[in-house]
Amino acid sequence: MSLTLYFHPLASYCHKVLIALYEAGTPFTPRIVDLSDAAQRAELASHWPLCKFPVLHDAARGRSVPESTIIIEHLDRHAPGPRPLIPADPDAALDVRLWDRLVDQYVHNPMQEIVLERIRGTGADTAPQRALLDTSYRLIEQQLGTHAWLAGDAFTMADCAAAPALFYATTLQPLPPVLPALGAYFERLMARPSVQRTLNEARPYFRFYPYAEAIPARFR
Repeated sequence: MSLTLYFHPLASYCHKVLIALYEAGTPFTPRIVDLSDAAQRAELASHWPLCKFPVLHDAARGRSVPESTIIIEHLDRHAPGPRPLIPADPDAALDVRLWDRLVDQYVHNPMQEIVLERIRGTGADTAPQRALLDTSYRLIEQQLGTHAWLAGDAFTMADCAAAPALFYATTLQPLPPVLPALGAYFERLMARPSVQRTLNEARPYFRFYPYAEAIPARFR
C-alpha cells in the first residue's frame, strides 16, 4: 500500500484527514505515533522535521505531505474518491478553501489553546478563546442559512475540518440553542459514517482528553 498516515487517534487535525480518507474509501496504512517514544518520534521526524502530525507518506510519489489541508488537497488530486472534496469549479473551490481556513483558524485553534491551558495549568484566562468560539459559531450559523453543508450542498474538505473542530469545541463551549442551523449541522456531521468511524476509533483514547468528562455519553 503506497499511502501511510502518521497520526494519533485523539488528535483533531488527524481526525480531519481520517474523515477525508474514509469519505473517499482510499486504502492506507495507519501508523499511530507516540511522541514520547524516541524511535517513533524519529520516524515521524524523518518525514517531517517539525515532528507534528498528521503526515501522509506517498511512497508511489516519493513524497511526504504534512498539514491536514494540504494532505486532503493531495489526496483529492492523486487518490480521489467517488465525489471530490474540493470542487472542480474554481469559485466553488475557493469557498471550500475559505471555510476550511476559517474553521481551522477560528474554531480548531482556539479550541486547542483552551485544551493546552488545562494541560499546562498556568491559570491563564481563556475568555478570549471562548469568545472567539462563540463568534465563530454565529458565523457558521449565518453560512448554513441556505446550505446543508458548510460550503454548499455537497460534503467537502470544509466539513472534514468542521467535524472534529466542533466535536471538541462543544466540550468546551456548548452550542447555543439560539443557533438552530448550527445545531442541526452538528448532528448531520456526527451522523456521517466517516465521522462515526473516526470517533469510534478514537473512543479508547478519549480518557486521555483533558476534558474527557465533557464528552457526551453517546460518544464514549
